[in-house]
Amino acid sequence: MSVVTVERKILQKNDVIAAENRQQFKEAGLLTLNLVSSPGSGKTTLLERTLELCREDLNIAVVEGDVQTDNDARRIAAYNIPVVQIITNGGCHLEAVLVRDAVKNLDLDQARVLIIENVGNLVCPASYDLGEDYKVVLFSATEGDDKPLKYPKMFRVSDVCIINKIDLLPYIDFDLEAARRNALQINPNLTIFEVSAKTGENLDRWVSWLKENAPGRS
Repeated sequence: MSVVTVERKILQKNDVIAAENRQQFKEAGLLTLNLVSSPGSGKTTLLERTLELCREDLNIAVVEGDVQTDNDARRIAAYNIPVVQIITNGGCHLEAVLVRDAVKNLDLDQARVLIIENVGNLVCPASYDLGEDYKVVLFSATEGDDKPLKYPKMFRVSDVCIINKIDLLPYIDFDLEAARRNALQINPNLTIFEVSAKTGENLDRWVSWLKENAPGRS
């Protein structure tokens, strides 16, 4: 019982700070995304391709979360956009307080989109609101079409699902229709994109969604 009580208190505190973050992001006129996946699904590559396609149209700022290194932040910084790295030193997820402190290093008034790349994990991040508008869950064709069934909470609390690495479909045992069906079984309201961050296939649909949902669009 004591463990449950401690966890509840931690989550309640997180939710209070997340609400403060959300208000700050709203006042700054931001579309804020919490990008989540298991390790190796292609979050950072997707982010790089997204920047290539729409950084001229959308002012994007990025918060990078990682267990140990700043490798991903350095990859994103190469695109000359504002980026802040959070190193959790073993922590398996980002929390609202970490995001609150990180964005103090960003000029949010100069951005239209804030993308928070969470630590690679489909379990813990499902319980932590960061103040985002949308939680975007990404999984790749190499992980199996039953991924949503194995991690139902993450798919249940997400708004958008991106199925990545569809360029590999001819070479692996992955049923794209089953993957869609499994995701929608968990959450019928998911917006689903099927893409290849490597080849660029269908990324135009994802970018169009970003532009449509970003505030102040022309």
